[in-house]
Amino acid sequence: MAGRRDELQRIAAETFGWPELTGEQLAAMEHVMDGHDVLAVLPTGAGKSAIYQVPALLLDGPALVVSPLIALQNDQIDSIADSRAPAAVALNSAQRAAEREHAWAALRRGEAGYLFLSPEQLASEEVLDAVAELGVSLFVVDEAHCVSAWGHDFRPDYLRLAPVIERLGHPPVIALTATAALPVRADIAARLGLRDHREVLAGFDRPNLRLGVDTLPDDEDRHQAVLTRTRALTADPATRPGLVYVTSRRDAETYAGELAAEGVRVAAYHAGMKAADRERVHEEFQGGDLDVVVATSAFGMGIDKADLRFVLHAAAPDSLDTYYQQIGRAGRDGEPAEITLYHRPRDLGLQKFLTAAKAPEQALAEVATTLAGHGEPLEPAELGRRVDVSAAQRTRAVNLLEETGAVGVTADGRLEYRDAEVDPGQAVDQGVEAAEAHQRLIRSRIEMMRGYAETTGCRRRFLLGYFGEHLGQPCGNCDTCLAGTAEAQPEQDGEFPAGSVVGHPEWGRGIVMSADADTVTVVFDDHGYKTLSVPAVREHGLLTVVGQEK
Repeated sequence: MAGRRDELQRIAAETFGWPELTGEQLAAMEHVMDGHDVLAVLPTGAGKSAIYQVPALLLDGPALVVSPLIALQNDQIDSIADSRAPAAVALNSAQRAAEREHAWAALRRGEAGYLFLSPEQLASEEVLDAVAELGVSLFVVDEAHCVSAWGHDFRPDYLRLAPVIERLGHPPVIALTATAALPVRADIAARLGLRDHREVLAGFDRPNLRLGVDTLPDDEDRHQAVLTRTRALTADPATRPGLVYVTSRRDAETYAGELAAEGVRVAAYHAGMKAADRERVHEEFQGGDLDVVVATSAFGMGIDKADLRFVLHAAAPDSLDTYYQQIGRAGRDGEPAEITLYHRPRDLGLQKFLTAAKAPEQALAEVATTLAGHGEPLEPAELGRRVDVSAAQRTRAVNLLEETGAVGVTADGRLEYRDAEVDPGQAVDQGVEAAEAHQRLIRSRIEMMRGYAETTGCRRRFLLGYFGEHLGQPCGNCDTCLAGTAEAQPEQDGEFPAGSVVGHPEWGRGIVMSADADTVTVVFDDHGYKTLSVPAVREHGLLTVVGQEK
């Protein structure tokens, strides 16, 4: 074992210039070399890419890296180019035909050790056939939380990776993400079809981040508070650069415009911008030409900037998963960073979040009936011509039917009706139930976000509890601790230990995420997060411990 660790460390130092790998990196690499699938949850900046880059040099065939954004792919390819490792190539929609041919030629000659693709690329039968001939040594899923409907950035194309993995002979799979609470991890493992996998988890605590919430009664007060604090932070070189997250494209443009008018080096970033403009903002921020970016959640993946001194949220996001992912981009150099959420309670009203999650019943019926009645798999474009619903509703219906197993995707990317024992009417009912389960999940995550924003206890303790970590004493570096309201919580007596599997008479199976003498927070398979009163649980016998999550 020591010999293998020494070899991995030597390759890391000689090839990539990394003098010392972390314990988490080495543990994950050793699992890979033993042939296990691996799910690694490490914070942004913790060197997740090393987990596949080093073992790939000891295995025959290129490593295939599935990455959702071209910018992410380019950053990782550039880092490999700066090393002594074999070349890395990408295949994406932004390339010219000659560039793609050059990439394929390098792979076939064995000159490239890493291939970067988006999940959409793997929907092409032609691409998949060509990849299968390469003898892929590792199948890497970057930003793996995208595969989980429990995650904060669910992407339907990630659902189709499991059959691709099997088509390639199931090489060792490495799933990488910076944020994954326990239900997300379980979902990733199931949806990717991980076999006998190992999990490597770093602690979620970031003690150098000073957590705070500023609760404001109306939108104008909040708007001015965000502007005032951003101006103050960007005026001092010691407290810049930073990010301001907003929930809409209009807000990104408005805040950026007002700050720019006062001389702040600022840019807006959102998905409605042209790709070239987004890339320019990304490069200017990375290069130090901007002091702040005002962005929607579209900005963040691939941000490799260790010295962010603040992350402000002009409104609460939809979940603590999203929030943790975004604030985790600050203070990666270990120096202090300010984290502030500007909270208006009415922002977390459920309707705007739940409307998008409602089941498109007409689309479900048309898609299920069309596929069941056709007999042969259909190209997605052909399905679009046969059903009279919008593209967005059609995609939503297909995703729900895929999730229930009624519809599947063939190796060449066509859609087929898979369960002959389930008629289209039953498939629609199952799709509606899946959508309702998503709504329950969304509702529970919003309430946990509200709980974080409105707690008077230690804010870090609440946040860590959401991810299944226990912090017994107040952290001393959040606003409630500094205000003196966060007192030490009485320890629970071990009745509901974190990670224990429990049963509830109404909500079914769940896993305890955190508990103290007064409350227990459980994530239920079909109902999401619930925080229960321990005295009420005892009085009514609401929870039965049935085991321990593996």
